[in-house]
Amino acid sequence: MREFISLICSECRSKNYFTTKNKKIKKDKLQINKYCPKCKKHTLHTEGK
Repeated sequence: MREFISLICSECRSKNYFTTKNKKIKKDKLQINKYCPKCKKHTLHTEGK
């Protein structure tokens, strides 16, 4: 039941990371602070399509 999702930077809107998520357990959107190589700093990355 795990699905692949992409993590999108909240500032520059670039897709930097890909991960999996269990849709049965986590129904809300995933939000993680990660390093963005385009912005060159840590930013909030949210779940995209």
